[in-house]
Amino acid sequence: MSFVNVIAKRGISTTAICYGKRNFKKFPLYGKRGSRIFKQQQHENPDPELPDNKRGVREIGYKVGDKFVTIPEMVPELIVPDLTGFKLKPYVSYRAPDVVQSEFTAEDLFNVVYAPKIMKDLKEGKLNEDGSSKEPSNEEKLTPEKALIRARQTGSDIF
Repeated sequence: MSFVNVIAKRGISTTAICYGKRNFKKFPLYGKRGSRIFKQQQHENPDPELPDNKRGVREIGYKVGDKFVTIPEMVPELIVPDLTGFKLKPYVSYRAPDVVQSEFTAEDLFNVVYAPKIMKDLKEGKLNEDGSSKEPSNEEKLTPEKALIRARQTGSDIF
């Protein structure tokens, strides 16, 4: 019994035929492959044999026959705040010192918002016998319903 060793070898050809135009229609290009020019040509003259590449893209509607129906709620919307005059930088350095802060309580909030006004009214004698201010500020005039509506508005720090 004899064994024949067959070794597949790759040949290199240096003839002029290999330097000519190549027939790329034999090689279907899908997904991220293909040059920018190829992709532009693909959009101008879509080939029905090539599948649609929709990876990473969400549809903003649905097809009914040959017509595409757009749903406005599915169109992505970027909400970007207006940062004109904002003094902080858009990043935090890793060399920034760690800040250790205690929990912000209702007492702290009272001391920041109402205490200065109460102290000022007390020094100037603008308090009634029951301790209320004779000239209340806008925050002191709020009803519980209006305060709840203001707290749930866009831009409040509740959420």
